[in-house]
Formats: sequence, structure tokens, C-alpha cells
Amino acid sequence: MTTTTKSPDRFAAVLERLTQKSVNDHYNPYTHFDWPDSLPEEAYWMSPSLLSIHGTELESELTEAQKMALSKWESINFYSMNVHGIRELLTEVIDRIHTRGFEEASEFFHHFIGEENEHMWFFAEFCLRYGGKLYSTLRLKGESEQQSDLANFLVFSRILLFEELVDHYNTTMANDELLHDTIREINRVHHRDESRHIAFGRELVSMLYERARPAMTEQQRGEVESYLKDYIAVILNSFCSSVVYRDAGLGHIAGLRSRVLAHPGRKAAVKLAVRKPMGFFVKQGIFTDHTIPGL
Repeated sequence: MTTTTKSPDRFAAVLERLTQKSVNDHYNPYTHFDWPDSLPEEAYWMSPSLLSIHGTELESELTEAQKMALSKWESINFYSMNVHGIRELLTEVIDRIHTRGFEEASEFFHHFIGEENEHMWFFAEFCLRYGGKLYSTLRLKGESEQQSDLANFLVFSRILLFEELVDHYNTTMANDELLHDTIREINRVHHRDESRHIAFGRELVSMLYERARPAMTEQQRGEVESYLKDYIAVILNSFCSSVVYRDAGLGHIAGLRSRVLAHPGRKAAVKLAVRKPMGFFVKQGIFTDHTIPGL
């Protein structure tokens, strides 16, 4: 376990660099994307390696057409998760912009809020245009907390974990030539913006942990680790949905969700998705190891 101390000068320099990059990379999402009337049904909408069945025997048991149908509805589920996750993180950031303790970060928060609002729009547009709906999702937000140092640390840790997990999917799909250009572009643009948000989030989480850690007991540190790891597990398990399986025409397979969640191949696939954030949280001394409940 290692911990690092972030200097105020370093944080200020990172903020200045990321804020300028937000200005330089600015685009209009309402005119940027090409929205065809429909996307081909006989094609993958999500990279095969990202499907919930990847690494399980179902990968070979299902026909190509069945896997393509599953990829459509799992992609709609993924973008729906983004819509709901973004709405919740926006609420938390707006609650803290221009408040005590976040004076220096507030300038970047303005860019963050604007960009995340745009992301929420184009993910919702994709779902409604090509899926006809948004899936509901498990609430990923923690209980309402007072804005203590610990509460602020937990809020931005959840935001960072969510963004890093999503980015694994974005980078994979942006580079996958199996996918339609519109799908690849949505993921490419989101990854470009999220790379700034993740860089900012890592600096902020590290700083907030240093601020909160002195007042935490050993028991509290263990509770924080368990809480955040449970949060990761909730996100990962949300990728497996009985409603999605039914929409994909797989509702006749008894116990499909439980089967997938318990399969060792699925567990190996999701560990790949979380390797970067887990490495960061272990390096900062926030986590003691790379284990996640149930994985």
C-alpha cells in the first residue's frame, strides 16, 4: 500500500490544464452526430467482448443473430445506466460548486457540468431513437450525507469509479470496427471528454482522502473500503438484466441472470473492466487489496 501527497501547486496546474483543454475541445453535441433513421439489426451494437455472456458457455451456445440482438439491448441498457448515473453525479457536483472547500475546483466544475449534461442528452437520444425507451436502473447513489470531509470524499469516489468503469466500455467500442460509425463516434467523443474528468477526479479524490483520513479510525477506513467496493459490485451487476434478456428474446432461458453472474468467465471479464480504478484506489491506500465482493 502506498499513499501520495498532492501539493496545492500541482492541483492548480492540473485544473488549469484540464480547463483549457475543455475550452479547446469544445463541440456542439446537438449538431456533431449523424443520427441515421435506424441502425442495422443484423449487426453488433456493442463489442462482443463486452456482452454480459462473454466468457460463459452461452457465448458459444447462442446463435450469431441472438448475440446481435443481445448486443442491441445491452447497449441500450449501458447508455441508460449512463443517463441515470450522470443525472445523479450532476446533482452532487451542483450541490458543491462555489462552496467552501471547492473554491479552486469550481471553475472546472462549470465545464464538467456542461459536458456531463451534453453526455446525458446524447445517450438518452440514442436510447429513445433506436431503442424506444430508457431502462430504469438500480440507484447508484449513496445515502444523503452532510457535506463533511468524509461525505465529499465518498461522493467524488463514486463519481470517479462510475466514470472509470464506463470509460472501459467507451474505449473498447470506439475502436471496434464491427460497430456502426454512429455507435463508435458516441463512444469516442465520450471517452475524449471523460479522460479529462477522470484525470481531474483522480487528483480530487486523492486530495479529499488526505483531508478526510486523519479523522478516520481503522474501522471507518474498513467501512469506506467495503462501501465503495459494494458500489462497484452494484454497477457491474447492473450490466446483467433479466429485462434486457427478455427484450433480446432470451427470456425462455431459465435463471439466465443468476447463471451469468455466477460464472467464472463473467467474473474474469469484469475484473478486466475494473483493473484501472482498482489499481488507483489501492495505490492511494484507500483499498487494501484488489478484491470485490462476489467477484
